[in-house]
Amino acid sequence: MKILIVLTSHGELGDTGRETGFWLEELAAPYYRFKDAGAEVVLASPKGGRPPLDPKSNEPGFQTDETRRFEADPEAMAALAHTARLDSVSADDFDTVFYPGGHGPLWDLAEDPVSVRLIETTLRAGKPLALVCHAPGVMRHATNPDGTPLVRGRKVTGFTNGEEAAVGLTDIVPFLVEDELKRLGADYSKTGNWQPYVLTDGLLVTGQSPASSGPAADALLTLLAEVNESRA
Repeated sequence: MKILIVLTSHGELGDTGRETGFWLEELAAPYYRFKDAGAEVVLASPKGGRPPLDPKSNEPGFQTDETRRFEADPEAMAALAHTARLDSVSADDFDTVFYPGGHGPLWDLAEDPVSVRLIETTLRAGKPLALVCHAPGVMRHATNPDGTPLVRGRKVTGFTNGEEAAVGLTDIVPFLVEDELKRLGADYSKTGNWQPYVLTDGLLVTGQSPASSGPAADALLTLLAEVNESRA
């Protein structure tokens, strides 16, 4: 089992002068779900190398057992320091793909044709795909073979307008994940702010907020096992 995790390379929070990037819990929790399940995990980002970490995600109040485990793990930290360039990897080489969130993906992965192609290719190959928090927004340009939006009619979730308002970034982000998914025709739903909420629709798994990252990884592993069993 080989799993690709795609991280952002964008580290600037609009014009605020503040830093952003990926959210640590949304990498660490899935990373260990996958590693503990025996998977080979590869990290990639548009620019390769070390992706920017949202500094808020490493503040004491947001640290978890998984984030502390990750930062104390030499193998994990080495993988993070040397992510592959996204354009150097192929969906053919992986069983599934996972996208953590953080605000960074709204600027780069959401507009990256390499990422869009990876998403489309993964699903068209009959392989599962999971995205959490802000990452469902990176599907905004992905389409079905007939040219319709990939998320149209699909049950999805993602970072809510209420959660964006709560962190004071409604007018900073390039688009609101909830609004964009609805605009594209997705069957969007959510639960209370910051609560774990995961949806599976066919081969697509989406999670609402950071607390959803571990459960989304579990759902992805379950789905992958079902796909593999159906092919056996």
